[in-house]
Amino acid sequence: MEHTIANYIDHTLLKADAKEEQIEKLCLEAKEYGFASVCVNPAWVRYASAILDGTDVKVCTVIGFPLGAATSETKAFETKNAIDNGATEVDMVINIGALKSGDTDLVEADIRAVVEAAKGKALTKVIIETSLLAEEEKVTACELSVKAGADFVKTSTGFSTGGATIEDIRLMRKVVGPNIGVKASGGVRSADDAKNMIDAGATRIGASSGIAIVQGLASNSDY
Repeated sequence: MEHTIANYIDHTLLKADAKEEQIEKLCLEAKEYGFASVCVNPAWVRYASAILDGTDVKVCTVIGFPLGAATSETKAFETKNAIDNGATEVDMVINIGALKSGDTDLVEADIRAVVEAAKGKALTKVIIETSLLAEEEKVTACELSVKAGADFVKTSTGFSTGGATIEDIRLMRKVVGPNIGVKASGGVRSADDAKNMIDAGATRIGASSGIAIVQGLASNSDY
């Protein structure tokens, strides 16, 4: 079970004050435990890629993070740059304000800009920031993500007012169907948390507490 859970985890360190030695430690832990990926800010992608070269651990980064309020052109450039530096997965934040304004065309085009920039080179995960959305908006965000060709939908940045919930994972899985990934992120800190998310339909877990999760321990670490 430990090995199975490890394969679901994006071992994450996105804090602004993360130091080089902490990023190195994150990568070495990911190799040791067999995590799916490390998730780091774009400035650390090249460094993480060098450490993880020749391993099965992917390098994931974040785009338009954490507000989602950059322009689509900026997000597309950031995606291409991250891929050039070695990223093979990109987690982009939607334009939350546009969604809440009802501008679904802009939201879809924004997602598509990243999907097309990453096409054939990296998986695209779409962070919809569930804690800021009404249920109808969550449904719309998931539908637009599928329409734009995303590989995953993801609950949260971990930097807003809340993280993943079982209810949101169930809803997202129901909307996207069986062929799109669902990533639970923010507040997943124990083996029980992770198992509950997977049972609800998650196929990836974003967590800074990956080691605690695989060891079956509770953790108070923030995402």
